[in-house]
Amino acid sequence: MSRTKKNIGIDVEVPKTKCTDKKCPFHGNLSVRGQIIEGTVEGTGMIQSAVVVKERRVKIPKYERYIKARSRFHAHIPKCITISKGDRVKIAECRKLSKTISFVVIGKVS
Repeated sequence: MSRTKKNIGIDVEVPKTKCTDKKCPFHGNLSVRGQIIEGTVEGTGMIQSAVVVKERRVKIPKYERYIKARSRFHAHIPKCITISKGDRVKIAECRKLSKTISFVVIGKVS
């Protein structure tokens, strides 16, 4: 079965390398829907997975001040995309791939 590049419906650059990963939104049969999040890669210690952190400011009304809050997302890394710790990436929601992984990396943010 030849895997060709497909349009995933999101304005991101399609990877130039080809992969045989079934969980790749570009070359496999994984569909993406829902949230699209930009964040920083905190770690890539898991096999083909990364921890992506999104930081935001939250207002505390009582003190009229802001605090920094962060959310951590576990995301699958397709074989055609190479990322390392500290990279800014864009992740998209998909079906549940494991107990904690519900997102897939769809590209780097320059």
